[in-house]
Amino acid sequence: MRLSGIILALALFPIFTQAQDSTQVVPKKIYVTKNLGAETTPSIDGLLNDAAWNLVEWGGDYVEWQPDENTPPSDQTKFKIIYDSKNLYIGVRCYDSEPEKIVKRLSRRDGFEGDWVEFNIDSYHDKRTAFSFTITAAGVKGDEFVSNNGNTWDSSWNPIWYARTNIDEEGWTAEIRIPLSQLKFGDAENQVWGLQSTRRFFRAEERSLWQRKPIDQPGWVSEFGELHGLKNIQPQKQLEVQPYTVTSGETYEAEEGNPFRDGNESDLTVGLDAKIGITNDLTLDLTVNPDFGQVEADPSAIALDGFQIFFREQRPFFVENKNIFDFNVSRSEAGNTFGSDNIFYSRRIGRSPQGSPDTEDGEYVDQPDNTPIIGAAKFSGKTKNGWAIGILESVTSRRFASISNENGVRRREMVEPLTNYFVGRLQKDFNERNSYIGGIFTGTNRDNLTSELDFLHKSAYTGALDFKHQWHNRDWYVGGNITFSHVQGSEEAIRNTQESITHLFQRVDAGHVVVDTTRTSMTGTGGNIQIGKIGNGHWRFESGGTWRSPELELNDIGFQRQADDIRHYTWIGYQTLKPDSTFRRVGINYNHWTAWDFDGNHNYLQFNTNSWQNWKGNWFTNLGLNYAPKQYSNFALRGGPRLRLSPWMSFWNSIRTDNRKKLRFSAFQNGRKALDDSFKSYNIEAGFTYQPINALRISAFPSLRINHDKLQFIDNFDEVNGTPRYLNGEIDQRTLSMSFRLNYTINPNLTIQYWGQPFISRGRYSNFKHVTNATAGSFEDRFTQYEGSQVSFADGTYSIDENLDGAEDFSFDDPDFSFVQFRSNLVIRWEYIPGSEIFLVWSQDVSRDGDPESGLLSSLGDNVFGQKPQNIFLLKATYRFVF
Repeated sequence: MRLSGIILALALFPIFTQAQDSTQVVPKKIYVTKNLGAETTPSIDGLLNDAAWNLVEWGGDYVEWQPDENTPPSDQTKFKIIYDSKNLYIGVRCYDSEPEKIVKRLSRRDGFEGDWVEFNIDSYHDKRTAFSFTITAAGVKGDEFVSNNGNTWDSSWNPIWYARTNIDEEGWTAEIRIPLSQLKFGDAENQVWGLQSTRRFFRAEERSLWQRKPIDQPGWVSEFGELHGLKNIQPQKQLEVQPYTVTSGETYEAEEGNPFRDGNESDLTVGLDAKIGITNDLTLDLTVNPDFGQVEADPSAIALDGFQIFFREQRPFFVENKNIFDFNVSRSEAGNTFGSDNIFYSRRIGRSPQGSPDTEDGEYVDQPDNTPIIGAAKFSGKTKNGWAIGILESVTSRRFASISNENGVRRREMVEPLTNYFVGRLQKDFNERNSYIGGIFTGTNRDNLTSELDFLHKSAYTGALDFKHQWHNRDWYVGGNITFSHVQGSEEAIRNTQESITHLFQRVDAGHVVVDTTRTSMTGTGGNIQIGKIGNGHWRFESGGTWRSPELELNDIGFQRQADDIRHYTWIGYQTLKPDSTFRRVGINYNHWTAWDFDGNHNYLQFNTNSWQNWKGNWFTNLGLNYAPKQYSNFALRGGPRLRLSPWMSFWNSIRTDNRKKLRFSAFQNGRKALDDSFKSYNIEAGFTYQPINALRISAFPSLRINHDKLQFIDNFDEVNGTPRYLNGEIDQRTLSMSFRLNYTINPNLTIQYWGQPFISRGRYSNFKHVTNATAGSFEDRFTQYEGSQVSFADGTYSIDENLDGAEDFSFDDPDFSFVQFRSNLVIRWEYIPGSEIFLVWSQDVSRDGDPESGLLSSLGDNVFGQKPQNIFLLKATYRFVF
C-alpha cells in the first residue's frame, strides 16, 4: 500500500497532462481612473449626481460567473473610480428590471445578506492578497482581507470607510469612499493595482464579475483585472489609537462558608489598543491591558478519547492578520491529516492557569479563570517586493490562587508563571508571484517556576520552513514544510511530556520509544509534502505525505493532537463546469489514507468516496461513504499496548434548502458501525432559519448524538495479581444540545444578538473487562470480561475480585457521568461612529453534574431550569482616534 499513491498518480498522469492543452487564456481588463484635481469631492449619499463622476468613463460589461460561467448576467452592472490625495472613490450602478424586488436584508457588519456588490483591490499587486469592500443594497458594509490567492478571507479586518446606497427606477446605486490609509501600496510614481468586482443578484442566486474568471481557473487574486491611472499618490502611514473601558458585574449562587463565593463581584477595566503604520506596508499593533472577553462562549463539548478539543480564536487582536502567522503542519485537500495542528495556536496566550493548589479538608480556593495579558505587540504586513513579515510578542502575568481555611487564614499559591511568548514569521514571493518560501520561529519562556509548577516546560521553541511552487498558469503545484521542536524543563516536566496523551512513551509494546526519567529536553520533527493539480478542466487531484516524529511537541504555543505518525493521502475530484436541467453544479471525490508509526507498524487504511450537489432550485445535498479495513490505535489504552480496532464503515449526508428563502431548513447526519458490531455511533442535527422581515432572523438547531462502544477506556492499573490491567467497559452515551440564535438589526450600526445553548451528555458504563490480547483478530479474543460475581458496587465505587477469594484486587470510581450546561449571550452593539463602538453584554452560565440514571430531558430540565445561573453583565465602550 506504500506505493499506492505513486501508482495511482502515474496512472492518472496522462489524464491530467492531456487536460493542460485546453487552458483558457482570458484577456485582462483594464480600468483607467483619474485624479479629482480641482473638482469637488463627491458627496457620499448614494445618488451618483456629483460632477466629479464625469471625469471618468464607466467600467462594466460584467459576465456571469455562477451558475452559468461566461454568459450574460440577468442585469448589468457598471462602475466609476476616481481618487484624490487621501481617498479612493467608487460609484456603482446595479441595474435591475424589477427594482421593487431588490432584497434589502439587514445584518450587522460582514453579514453579506441580500443583493450586494463587492470590490477587491490588490494594491500590493502581488497577485496573492487583496482588500475586499462589500456594500449591500440595504447599506450594510462588509470588509475582508483576502490572502493565499483567495483561499482565505479574514472578516476580522475592520477598516474605516464610508458607503451609502439608493434604490431608484433603474435598480440601485452605491457610493463608496475608501481612505488610502486603509490600503497598502508602494511609492511608485505610476501605480498599477489588481481589481475585481463581484455582484450578487439575489433573486437568481447569481454572481457576475467585471473580470471574467473561468470556474476551473485556480486562484482568485491572480486572475484580477487591472486599475491604471494612479499617479503621484503617497502612501499613508496609518495611526489609530483606541482606548476602551469595561465595567462588569457578576452574580451567582452563594456558597455558605466560602469567602470567595459570596454571590456577586464587580470590576472596572481600562486599556488601550493602537495601530501605527511604520511604513505604508508594515503596521505595528500595540495593546496594553487588553480586553479579550469573548462575545460568544465556546460551544459545549465532551471528548472521551483523551485528546484536547480545538476551539477557534475569537479575540480581535489575535484574529486580525492571522493569515500571516498561520502555519498548518499538514493541511491537505483530502483531510484526515490532523489539519487543525498548527505551530501557532493563539489561544495558548492568556489560557486558563495550568496549576492548581493542593488543599486540605475545610479549605476554599479562589482559582482564576484566565491569565491576564500584561501587554502585546504585533508587527505585520507585506511589502511591495513580496516580503510577508509577522512578529508577535506577548507577556502574560503571574497568576495566583487564594486559599482560605475555616479559620479565615489565607495563603496564595502560584498557578501560572510569568510567561513570554514570541512568534516570528517571514515569507517571500518570487517567480512572478507563482512561488514562495518562508519560515516561522516561536518561543515560549516561563520565569521562576516554583516547585508546584515544575511540571511545566521552562522553555519551548519551534522552527519551520515552508514552500510552494505553481506552474502552468497555477494549475499545478508542489508544496510542503518541515518543522522542528525543542522543549526544555525539569525531569518531571519532560517525563510528563513523554507520558502525555500526545506521546505515550510508556506504551508497553513500543520498541522505538521509552520513558527516560532523567531527560530534561526533547527534540522532534514533522512535515508535509504534496503535489497536486487544482485547475483547468473537470479533474483535480492532490497526493502527499505527512509525518510527526515521536518527540514532536508543539503544545506550548501551538496545537498538536498526537505524534508518532507517518501518513500518506490522495484526493481525486471531478466537478461539472456548466449547469444542466437538474443541477447547477456537481462534484464527486475519492480519497484514501494510510498510516504507520515510527516502529513500522501499519496502523491505518481507509477509503472514502463522496459527492456534493447544488440543485437547480439552489438546494444543496451531499453524501459520503467510508470503509476502514485496518485500524490500530497507539493511544486508545493510554499507555497500554497497541489496540486493534475492528474494521468499520461510516456514512454522512446533509441537505440544505434554498438559502434565499425566508424560511429555510437544513439537516446533517452521520453514523459509524464496526463490521462485528463492537461499536456504533449516530449523530443528527437539524433545524431552521426564519427571517420574517429583513431586520429579524431566528434559528434553532437541535442535535442528538448516540455512542455505543463495547471497548471504552476507563483506567489503567499497574499491578493486579502480578500483571497490569487495562480496564475498559461498554458505554452507552447520549448527548443532546440545541443552538438557538436571534439577530435583530435596527440599522447596520445598531444590532441585538442572542445566542443560547442547552447541553447534556450522559454516559452509562457496564460489562467491565480488561484487555488481554490487544491485537487479536477476533474482537472477543482481545479482552477478558468480568462476571457479575467478580464485581461489586458500594458508595460510588466498584470493587473487582478476580479470583473470587473474597479479597479485593482493585477498585475504581463509578465512571457513569451526566454533565449539564446552559450558556447564553445577549449582545447589543452600537457603532456610533465608524470604528467606535459600545457593547452591552449579558452572559449566563449554568454548569452542573446531573444524575446519570435520569432521562436526558428530565435531567436537563432539573439542572437548568429553576437553578440560579452565573450572570455576567458587561458594558464596554471604545473610541477610535484616527490621525
